Amino acid sequence: MSGGGAGSGPASRGAASRGAASSAARVLRLGLPKGSLQDATVGLFKQAGFSISISSRGYFPTIDDDEIECMLIRPQEASRYVEHGLLDLAVTGFDWILGRDVVEVAELEYSKQLRRPVRWVVAVPLDSPIQSVADLEGTRIATEAVELTEQFLAAHGITAEVEYSWGATEVKPPHLADAIVELTETGSSLRANGLRIVQEVLRSTTRLIANREAMSEEWKRRKIEDLAVLLRAALLARGKSGLMLNVHEDNLSLVESVLPSLKSPTISKLQAEGWFAVNTIVDQDDVRMLIPRLRAAGAEDIVEFPLSKVVE
Repeated sequence: MSGGGAGSGPASRGAASRGAASSAARVLRLGLPKGSLQDATVGLFKQAGFSISISSRGYFPTIDDDEIECMLIRPQEASRYVEHGLLDLAVTGFDWILGRDVVEVAELEYSKQLRRPVRWVVAVPLDSPIQSVADLEGTRIATEAVELTEQFLAAHGITAEVEYSWGATEVKPPHLADAIVELTETGSSLRANGLRIVQEVLRSTTRLIANREAMSEEWKRRKIEDLAVLLRAALLARGKSGLMLNVHEDNLSLVESVLPSLKSPTISKLQAEGWFAVNTIVDQDDVRMLIPRLRAAGAEDIVEFPLSKVVE
């Protein structure tokens, strides 16, 4: 007798096939920043639990998640491709999403060197007569951020010639430009090229942005939000250490008064009568000062351990 039970007919097989095809089509298209932010971003994803491999000449990195496809893209272009739906999400700077119709999923406060905002600034040669924004009237300004610079000048009622710089912007004043608008973290590159900062134009941090239509699809939205949680958790763990220790109840209050914490220490009773285990998270820079103070307060068996993620 042939098998004719539920789920064995052509219609059922067709539905199963369509379900498999639908599952296979579940792919999130992620734009990763090519250039100065590339290595820091790959490092952040690794800390968040994703291993990304980039070949020396390739633009399509591999990632150990079958539901994500990666592409290297210049941060300046990423928001446009996300807005138009060519990418579902991307990592780029706040400075490059101004005026774009995208969803800001998360602010990721990191840069190529330091965990701080980067700045777009107006810079001029040390001996330039330009001392303020008003002195930019009628000047020639070189920059990669033409639209941002034009908006800045318009807001200050300044008319100047703004030209796109294809690179090596710092070397253009004074022969090819009177001033530049350039991105800086520490200002060291500007100083090395004999330039001084006249005015800050904008502070920018890294953002995870998404396409609006992608965020309206339940599966993509959940995948994007889960990714954002992991990336934020990885960033929050940077510069932090975990501490665990044992303390007798006679010294518990004193140890608690020594310990800083993100919120409050976790304290639990041990099997030994009158003893407690204490767990907390502290700044790495404080550990060398804390351990001697904790020991003096009566803490024992003090252990410092590294953190890869902290989820608030």
